[in-house]
Amino acid sequence: MVTPASTPAPTPAPTPAPSARSGALLGIAAFGVWGLFPLFFDALAPAGAIEVLTHRIVWAFLVCVVAVTALRRWGRVRRLLADPGSCALLVAAAILIAVNWGVYVHAVGTGHVLDASLGYFVNPLVTVLIAVVVLGERLRTLQWVAIGVGAVAVTVLTVEVGRVPWIALTLAFSFGFYGLLKNKLAGRAGGGVDALTGLAAETTVLFPVALVGLVVLHAGGTATFATAGAGHALLLVAAGPLTVLPLLLFALAAGRVALSTLGLVQYLTPVLQLLCGLWLGERMLPAQWIGFGLIWGALLLLSADALRAGRRPLPA
Repeated sequence: MVTPASTPAPTPAPTPAPSARSGALLGIAAFGVWGLFPLFFDALAPAGAIEVLTHRIVWAFLVCVVAVTALRRWGRVRRLLADPGSCALLVAAAILIAVNWGVYVHAVGTGHVLDASLGYFVNPLVTVLIAVVVLGERLRTLQWVAIGVGAVAVTVLTVEVGRVPWIALTLAFSFGFYGLLKNKLAGRAGGGVDALTGLAAETTVLFPVALVGLVVLHAGGTATFATAGAGHALLLVAAGPLTVLPLLLFALAAGRVALSTLGLVQYLTPVLQLLCGLWLGERMLPAQWIGFGLIWGALLLLSADALRAGRRPLPA
């Protein structure tokens, strides 16, 4: 008879640390909010893309003012804006993110959510391409194959649909170069700029232009803020907090979970956008299914390459 003392205790299954688990949930929440943006921006009709963009910038700036004041981070914002090199990078980054936001709102308002979804599927490929062309990085074989497949996908969509998918490409390239500028800004700032400080600085740059835009729209009688009901006005105001919220959720997640995990979770955003487009009544043409399929294949290649590279021992 075997006594309890001599019986080896069963090894408990490893469970993720609470911080990692909460980080994964925060990441899912951030990318989930971004993925459901088409439903929110669709609800802002009849406001046009310019009006939505200006409201988004103005109210996001005011939310940042409150948050930065509460956390006493104005010193960080002032240091960024006072340095000529950092300020130039911030202005360029602000212009790119404004273009990205404006094209995205235009895509939703004109029934091209599927094109917007394609843009964020293509974005990882564009980021790799920028690393080669701008930073001079050397790619591995699978990365080159992935870029080639992505180029074939864009060609198929252009030929079969009869037009260049400019919405998808604009979103992908504007966000890709925005990331490059943020990376350079982090280098100048000595290692990093937190998400709130960065957004506060960018919206500080954009706020005067957005405010003038709102004044012009109201003076011309084309603004809907005061003419389409209180509910519509509140939704336009909500564009500010909804811009800041997922960014802060992502920042919290990035500090608790591996970036490789966030890299996989990020595909939740374009998947949800694709589903939102179908929910809003858009129809996928056969050529679009082929193009999306090729892009998904390219992303699988990139993911496989990243996993394989992650298993290699780091150089001493």
